[in-house]
Amino acid sequence: MSNSHLFLKSGFPRASLQNGIGRYVCQLQRITLKYCKTSGSSKGMREFLEQELVDFSRANPGVVVYVKPRRHRTAVMSAEFLNGERTWINCRNNSREEISKWIQVLKQSNGRAEEMRLRKHWHTDVPSVQGAWTPFTHRHPSANVTDFPCKELSELKLEEQSATEKLLELYLAQRNTAAAGESATKSEEAK
Repeated sequence: MSNSHLFLKSGFPRASLQNGIGRYVCQLQRITLKYCKTSGSSKGMREFLEQELVDFSRANPGVVVYVKPRRHRTAVMSAEFLNGERTWINCRNNSREEISKWIQVLKQSNGRAEEMRLRKHWHTDVPSVQGAWTPFTHRHPSANVTDFPCKELSELKLEEQSATEKLLELYLAQRNTAAAGESATKSEEAK
């Protein structure tokens, strides 16, 4: 078994800024695209800048895009997120499609939270004094001292009528009384 997990940051699972409650907030704050104007390894980045950057910027107005040309350096993408995390991706010899896919991956992630070692698999911001819910939380206390198997608890419990069934029953009874009243008035008129 590997001990590499010991060097990861630890924490609890959580949604950034209660993301998804109310509306979605993209966690990617800014992205910097660094490339060389002449290098062959930056060809894909240059194609992306020429053909797709304007469309990406229009589609994502909340993401600030910086373009930084550098001489004799390889193409690099640097991303900053709302939680303060930074990530960079080496784009040496990547095609335009690969760079576009990497930008989509960065747009949908929240930094390095995926690399976090979880202390527990659940977490709540408002813990309860009563403890976690279990299937036995609202059971009657007599079940605690009952010897199982118990015939009384094993029997089928008939549920009472639902509100819809009660309304249908009232409607049918009202319709039957109205029909009976009409037939009675017709028979009296006929006499």
